[in-house]
Amino acid sequence: MQLEHWNPETDGPLSESALRQKLEAKGYRVSRYTYPPGMSFPSHTHGVDKIDAVLSGRFRMAMQGQSVILEAGDMLTVPQGQSHTAEVVGNEPVVSLDATRA
Repeated sequence: MQLEHWNPETDGPLSESALRQKLEAKGYRVSRYTYPPGMSFPSHTHGVDKIDAVLSGRFRMAMQGQSVILEAGDMLTVPQGQSHTAEVVGNEPVVSLDATRA
């Protein structure tokens, strides 16, 4: 899994606009979503490369036999065609930036 963590020393303070700019600079189109507690996505794929980035809350994602919990500032690359699952962990909604390759 290709996981990247926000680094305040090099990226500055975490904010929605700063995270969006970082994803756009990598060549992605960005959409903002809020997922309520209990929300889950069964195994699925996408026809484009994407990055799931978390602004707040906890989001468990699994692919390639591995699972990771994304928290604020975490970004997980999901290659085109890669089967994966996702679910909100805990009682807080997840605010996510969904980035797809432009």
